[in-house]
Amino acid sequence: MSHADEHAGDHGATRRDFLYYATAGAGTVAAGAAAWTLVNQMNPSADVQALSSIEVDVSGVAVGTQLTVKWLGKPVFIRRRTEAEITDGRAVELNQLIDQDAENANKPGEPALDENRTLDEAGEWLVMIGVCTHLGCVPIGDGAGDFGGWFCPCHGSHYDTSGRIRRGPAPQNLHVPVAAFLNETTIKLG
Repeated sequence: MSHADEHAGDHGATRRDFLYYATAGAGTVAAGAAAWTLVNQMNPSADVQALSSIEVDVSGVAVGTQLTVKWLGKPVFIRRRTEAEITDGRAVELNQLIDQDAENANKPGEPALDENRTLDEAGEWLVMIGVCTHLGCVPIGDGAGDFGGWFCPCHGSHYDTSGRIRRGPAPQNLHVPVAAFLNETTIKLG
C-alpha cells in the first residue's frame, strides 16, 4: 500500500466520522426540539393560567349565608358562619371524625380541628371546594344533613359545619383550597 493510499484511507475515515457525528448531532437536536414542542404544548394556555387565581368580593356575604363561585371548573363554597356554627364545629373532637386530616392546602398535614379549616382565626370564614370526596357530586348546604353543614343527596354523605365528613361513603373532608384575605372584603383563591 502506498503512502497516498494510506492518506486517502485516513481522509475517508475522517470524513465518514464527521458525517456520522454531524448526522447524529442533527438528529439529537431535532429530537430535542420535537420533545420540547410536545412538552410545551401540555402547559396550560394563557387564559387558563389567568384563571388559576381569582379574587372574590365577599362584602355582600351576610353572616349565616354562603357564596358559591366557580374556580378551575369547580364550585367553591365561601361561607360566613354564625356563632352557633363556629361553636358546633369547635366542639367536635378529633376522634369523632372519619378523616382526621384538615385537608387544607393552606395548612398541610394539620389535624382536622375546626381552627385548621377556617380562613380566619375567629372561624367566621370557611372556604371549601364544593365537591363531595366520594364521587364528585356537589353537596347542598345551608345546614343540610344530620350535622348542620352540607349533605350530598347522591349517596348520603353528611358533612358538619366545618365541612368534615361525619357519616356516609365519602372518605375525606371537603378540601380547602389555597386561599387568603387580600383585604377585609376580598378573598384570593389560588
